[in-house]
Amino acid sequence: MERLPLDSNQVEQGLAKLVLTIIELLRQLMERQAMKRVESDSLTDEQIEELGLTLMRLEEKMEELKQIFGLEHEDLNIELGPLGKLL
Repeated sequence: MERLPLDSNQVEQGLAKLVLTIIELLRQLMERQAMKRVESDSLTDEQIEELGLTLMRLEEKMEELKQIFGLEHEDLNIELGPLGKLL
């Protein structure tokens, strides 16, 4: 299990890593749910367009935040022991 460092300069990055990992997990879950709804034809064309734009903006914001905190996508894929990788 990875521990957050006690160095005040590294605490911010460790916390950002944890928060962005949770956000990325939720983003991926939302994306999967959206795809199920699109495939089930339960959305109008306008709703599909808005959903696509929303997911694109969220992904762009995630990339921006990862860059701000000096993180890569692999940094968010934390090890869960016997369960394997999170993402």
